[in-house]
Amino acid sequence: MTTGTSPATLSARSRTIRHFEYVLPDDGIRVYDIDRGHRLVQRITLPQARAIRGVVASPATHTLYVSYGGDGGVRGNGSMLAYDLLRDRVLWQRDYEHGIDSMAISPNGATIYMPDGELSSRPLWHVIDAATGTATTTISAGAGPHNTIVGLDGKYVYLGGRNHNALMVASTASGRAVREIGPLESGVRPFTINGAQTLAFTTATGFLGFQVGSITSGSVLYTVTFPGFSYDPERFSPTAPSHGISLSPDEREVYVLDAPNGYVHVFDVTGLPTSPPRRLADVKLVHPLTGEESPCVYDCERDGWLQHSRDGGYVYVGDSGDVIVTGTRKIGPFLPALRNTRKSLEIDWRRGRPVATTSRHGLGYVRPRRASRPR
Repeated sequence: MTTGTSPATLSARSRTIRHFEYVLPDDGIRVYDIDRGHRLVQRITLPQARAIRGVVASPATHTLYVSYGGDGGVRGNGSMLAYDLLRDRVLWQRDYEHGIDSMAISPNGATIYMPDGELSSRPLWHVIDAATGTATTTISAGAGPHNTIVGLDGKYVYLGGRNHNALMVASTASGRAVREIGPLESGVRPFTINGAQTLAFTTATGFLGFQVGSITSGSVLYTVTFPGFSYDPERFSPTAPSHGISLSPDEREVYVLDAPNGYVHVFDVTGLPTSPPRRLADVKLVHPLTGEESPCVYDCERDGWLQHSRDGGYVYVGDSGDVIVTGTRKIGPFLPALRNTRKSLEIDWRRGRPVATTSRHGLGYVRPRRASRPR
């Protein structure tokens, strides 16, 4: 069931691009009009999609995909549905004989790379036909398959295993791992990459801070902490205190979450790879990450997440609901649905059709003149 007015209708007569933030609490989707003060414009109810783990969208096929259910191991198997953004209806729903987690989709919208789940004992990502939801093969990479990014050119997929202390890189053509970046502080948690696919920014289990790695060489370049800030694992129960990292689309800044202290730290990364990140600001959240999401059926602690808007003007703080205005580095709008989820992305529309999207991950979008490749 849907209520409100869809972006397809709102943008039908618009010659300019309209920007919408899609937020997914455990009972469906809330759509916010970024250009109109983040006004809530549409609610989509998905009663079958409980325990949502991931979301991706493809403007090419005007389809949004939601993974939900078990993330492997003791949590069991999961499911995925495809949602037609033009007609506001579920196209298909698939139940799998494996776990699911935070997936990624190829730029042409044809292929989804689905982790087996962070609780899985198998280091597998499932390659899925996005048109049908059918799994066709697997890629073997890091243990505890959890987070996933596809590079802008679609040639490489980046595989973050929660229980593996290196970020794995696989060729989408061969379906095999071709490089690893590490060793890292510990298991890979939220991460991002730049547009040229030369730098990776990773967070880790039990580590307050982030690391910068060279995708080209596979080595760790810098390990960055937050002087003046600390945390006590006995008092902050989520296992990743910096469970959120986002690179600005112009690749000038990286925002990193400090959930135990209720801050987002901002770093200048224009000197990379020669010079280390330089801390610019510490943004105190109005709504700190305490308590649990609601509604929620599984993994409900407020771990957090960060995602830049496609134009770089905003940073969305999952599990807080706060939105940072990057021009002032101050807290702006509050999105109630974002207080109860860390799954969101932006979809942009023009003349009634989606024309661009982000992923959940705040990626860099500076494309190199000649595509780079991990060697």
